[in-house]
Amino acid sequence: MFGLGLRHPHHEYVLKNNPSVDFFEVHTENFIASGGASLDFLSKICKEYKVSFHCVGLSIGSYAGVDKKHLKDVKKLLDKFNPFLFSDHLSWSGSREIGHSNDLLPLPLTKEAFSVFKRNVDEIQQFCGRQILIENPSAYLEFENKELGEVEFLNKLVDETKCGLLLDVNNIFVGAKNFDFDAEKYIDEINFDAVSEIHLAGHSVYKFKDKEIRIDTHSTNICDEVFDLYRYFLRQSGANLPTMVEWDEDIPEFEDLFAELQKVKEVADGAF
Repeated sequence: MFGLGLRHPHHEYVLKNNPSVDFFEVHTENFIASGGASLDFLSKICKEYKVSFHCVGLSIGSYAGVDKKHLKDVKKLLDKFNPFLFSDHLSWSGSREIGHSNDLLPLPLTKEAFSVFKRNVDEIQQFCGRQILIENPSAYLEFENKELGEVEFLNKLVDETKCGLLLDVNNIFVGAKNFDFDAEKYIDEINFDAVSEIHLAGHSVYKFKDKEIRIDTHSTNICDEVFDLYRYFLRQSGANLPTMVEWDEDIPEFEDLFAELQKVKEVADGAF
C-alpha cells in the first residue's frame, strides 16, 4: 500500500478527482481543533479511502503524563472514523511548566525517560483500545546523560508495551548525517516485526560553523540517499508495508506529489 499525507491545499482536489492512492494519512489534531466542515470532509474521505491518523500532540514523553482532554478528543475521532493505523512520535511537546510547544522535542534516552514513555503508551493503548505506532524522531542534539541507544529504546518499548513502530527512513538518514552513525546498522538492529508503517520525506541542508546540518523540513523531494536506505530496509526485512510520502512545507501541486509517490512505488518494486 502506498499513501500520501493529506494536507489542506489538496482537500478539494482529492474530493473532485478521486486520485488512485491506496490511503491518506491525516494529522489528527487538525480535525480536533476545527470540527464542522473539516469533519464533514474527513467523513467523505473515509468513505472513499483507507485513512491513517498521525498525531503530533499527545506529547507521550511528558513527565506530567498525557493530557486527558486531548486523549479523549483523539479517542472520539478514532471511534468515529476507525483509521487502520494510529501513530505519534518518540518525543514530548508540553508540560505544566512551559505549556504546549509546536515542536516535537527530543527525549533524553535515559531509563527514567523510558519509564515515563512506557507508562504513557500503556495509558494511551488501554484508553483507546488499540495499538499505537511510535515514530523514530529526527534529531539535532544529543543529551550527555544518554543511557540507552535510540533503537534499544524503541525495541524495549515494543517488548514491554506491545506498541508498534512507524519507521521514518528520512529521520534515520538525517540523524545519521547529523551525528555520524551508520544508518544501515540502525535498520539492521530495529525490530522488523514491529514496524507497521514507513514514512518517506524530503529534508533541507544548512551550513552551521562549516558543518552541514540536515533538518527534517518535509519541504522538498525525497533524496536518492533516502531512497537507497528505503531500498535497504525492504531487502533486509522482506516487508511489504504501508508506505507514505510526507510533504508539509512548500506544498506542491497534487500532481507533483502524486509523481513523487510513483517514484516510491518504483523503488519498492525494484527492491525485491
